Amino acid sequence: MAIVRDLETVNAELQEQKERVENVDFKMITFSLAGKDYGVDIMNVKEIAKADKFTYVPNAASYVRGVYNLRGDIIPIVDLRAFFHLPVEKNETAFENMLILRIEDRVYGTIVDKIDKVVGINSESIQPPHPIFGDINIKFISGVVEKQGALYIILDVIRIFSVNEDDKNKPRRQEVSGDAYYMPPPVQETAAGPDADGAVSALDFIRQSLPAIRHFYPSPVNEQWIRERFTGWSIGRQGPELQLKDTKDADSFLAQFYSPCSGAFWNEDYAAAVKAALPELSSRQIQIWNVGCGKGYETFSFACILKSRYQGVMFKIWANDSDIMAISQAPSMFFDVDEVPEYCRAYMVRGPNGYSFTQEIKDSILFEYHDVLNDNSLPELDLILARDILSFLPVQEQEKLIVQFEERLKSRGMVFLGQNEELAEAEWRSVAKQPVSAFMHRE
Repeated sequence: MAIVRDLETVNAELQEQKERVENVDFKMITFSLAGKDYGVDIMNVKEIAKADKFTYVPNAASYVRGVYNLRGDIIPIVDLRAFFHLPVEKNETAFENMLILRIEDRVYGTIVDKIDKVVGINSESIQPPHPIFGDINIKFISGVVEKQGALYIILDVIRIFSVNEDDKNKPRRQEVSGDAYYMPPPVQETAAGPDADGAVSALDFIRQSLPAIRHFYPSPVNEQWIRERFTGWSIGRQGPELQLKDTKDADSFLAQFYSPCSGAFWNEDYAAAVKAALPELSSRQIQIWNVGCGKGYETFSFACILKSRYQGVMFKIWANDSDIMAISQAPSMFFDVDEVPEYCRAYMVRGPNGYSFTQEIKDSILFEYHDVLNDNSLPELDLILARDILSFLPVQEQEKLIVQFEERLKSRGMVFLGQNEELAEAEWRSVAKQPVSAFMHRE
């Protein structure tokens, strides 16, 4: 009986060990640094990415490769090899392997040699760290574990990215759009340009920050306004005050950019300015493209102006927006007559739920869900209305859309942009300025 009990005990212990090994309660993304295998808790990994271009950050620590635009969010990029003073493998493709980490409410990019796979383990199998297991400081290791013959060093990324005020080797941080990222000390320089050491100017920093914080993309379309705005905005500011630290700062900088009556019916003065800028058109069928029409307020405003300006002429407005909720509600909106400007009221009828536009006006507008970056099947156009649209597209997409304008417009066609946007003088001729910005293509 004693032998039987001992065997039962052994079997029970073996079964317990088997269950413990098979109980996967910890998953990690594994990768290599200088030929050794490492892992990081999968709960801290936002995504995996590759990139080849980073924006240089002057005066940052040697392991900070710069900042990177991750779909509109600017994040700091830390080279873990440089951070741990490890040799760097030669990169034949120029694209770096990156783990995008989320540490609490902040996002960081980390460069590694190679990203391997997801490995699941039992947390009880993780052993305490020991200096013999790695070439890095033990305080950055949360443990080591063996899996299928491979020994993984598990990094404590929370500790790595915790900024300690006593750590003099780390640069300061600034808060941008909810995420903290590494930045140099304030640039002691004016808006004129880079300093003697090549550091970016305060104006350049503004240009780099706007896409991240407010998805506003500096380009030739808005460059003149940015410079003029910076001149006035920078008065009385110096050092850190010349940098955009958060959405409040960015909104303050952009407050004067937007065209009048954004997201609302155009007031009498702006409507009169638009009407005065409209060209003489001989066609009896006018085709219009309204890009980014939102809830339809500007579309209805423009339709009423067109009806007044080109009496007896048929017109069709293709009103597009990528906000599916707004575009779906636009055709059936009702209004209080007091909120509708006088020039629109002649084209409205009263119903049980309030005032709406006449069927003739409604029939002249086709509200469609459409992403302006995708192809479309529009006819040749007489007018394009795209207020404050270009500046909120990446520069490459701005250029693509401008080419569409050129290809779609008839010879006497006109483009209406935001009041602080402009097209290149070499290809376009300005025909109206402030508060209306309108252009015709040069023949």
